Amino acid sequence: MSAARPGAHRADRRTRPGGGGRRRLAAATAAGLVVSSAVAAASIVLPDRSGPASAVRAGAAPEPPGAVLATPGIGTPDALARTTTASPARACADRARERLSRQDWAGQVVMAGVPVDDPASAAPTVRRHRLGGVFLAGRSDASPTAVRRAVDKLRAAVGGDLPLHVAADQEGGKVQTFHGFGFTDIPSAVEQGGWEPARLAERTRRWARPLAQAGVTLDLAPVADTVPRGTAASNPPIGGFGRQYGESAAAVAADVAVVVRALQESRVQATVKHFPGLGRVRTNTDSGSDAVDRVANVHDPHLAPFRAAIDAGVSAVMVSSARYPRLDNRSVAAFSRPIVTGLLRERLRFGGLVVSDDLGAAEAVRAVPVGERAVRFVAAGGDLVLTVRLQDAATMTRALGGQARRSPAFARRLGDAVGNVLESKARAGLLPCARAAATELAGH
Repeated sequence: MSAARPGAHRADRRTRPGGGGRRRLAAATAAGLVVSSAVAAASIVLPDRSGPASAVRAGAAPEPPGAVLATPGIGTPDALARTTTASPARACADRARERLSRQDWAGQVVMAGVPVDDPASAAPTVRRHRLGGVFLAGRSDASPTAVRRAVDKLRAAVGGDLPLHVAADQEGGKVQTFHGFGFTDIPSAVEQGGWEPARLAERTRRWARPLAQAGVTLDLAPVADTVPRGTAASNPPIGGFGRQYGESAAAVAADVAVVVRALQESRVQATVKHFPGLGRVRTNTDSGSDAVDRVANVHDPHLAPFRAAIDAGVSAVMVSSARYPRLDNRSVAAFSRPIVTGLLRERLRFGGLVVSDDLGAAEAVRAVPVGERAVRFVAAGGDLVLTVRLQDAATMTRALGGQARRSPAFARRLGDAVGNVLESKARAGLLPCARAAATELAGH
């Protein structure tokens, strides 16, 4: 998410230093975690776990604005599936997908907000529309055990053999869903960015364990956005909340890789966000429609933290709803095929779960009809449509199912998205066939 949600503690406007950038660089380099300056310059693509590295030529000329960054045979649904067919999780997901109807497909790619203190109240809607996941919205003072009871009550009420993904915003600082006994208050990323890598890893594992105990399978963290030195006060979604790990892309990349590994070693899937970056925008996408980054391009140094997360085996990437004219001069990132498929899927070779930022209440997408938001995101190459509003589930699933019936091409893309959602569930140990697949998450 790009900022705190309704019901969250309000952030103040004070800003904090950028987290000891020079010291963090030195420490991370010693730990072998920082990418080289050439990688930070975004001229080299690091390999990820989902397939071979992209053969991007260093120093290549940038693509023209709005160009589709496509390579024939790479990044298409079939080609992306081929990069993961050897995976036990993918095989499990494919078997599960074969048993689903097209309307089931539509539900599996939608995640809707439910009240964190009473998620079971949403069970009729979740069950009716066969939703793939829920987002625990709001703030809770309950213990991990109490949260787990509430989550299990929802799962039992929904039933079926495809248990829900359960997501939460547990970053730290002002963006922290759980504050109850058994959960530790997490400092902001700005503060975490001043720590040594070993301490950051140990503390992240300590914070992740209660999440796993609470039944959370997908943490919408860490933030990989880089806020340049001296600009935090003019960057409401990230700098205004102290959500950045540092003031340079290399420092952020080092910390993001540590946090991703520590979360996933603790059996909580990580979601790096907000691709391709919110660190330079001057509007919060939750509350405004004019969030624009006019600098970002395919060679942007601020892509380095996302590359580092992918190389660390991150399970999911969240795509922002800001505009990036040098990458696509027509659509916000969440609706952009050049950004989601061309840049993230093909150029960065990410084959995992692609999640949208909020497509429900966010002002940035208000001009687009609710159902069309879901269709555009999936068509662009996304997998899991996130809305904080439970009431959007009916409209979104209906629109997705309808488009799949009208368009064979969209039906294939929807099927690929379902496969990615189910693979993520398999890696979380949620599917009946997932015992072997569940070990993959901790293996990264």
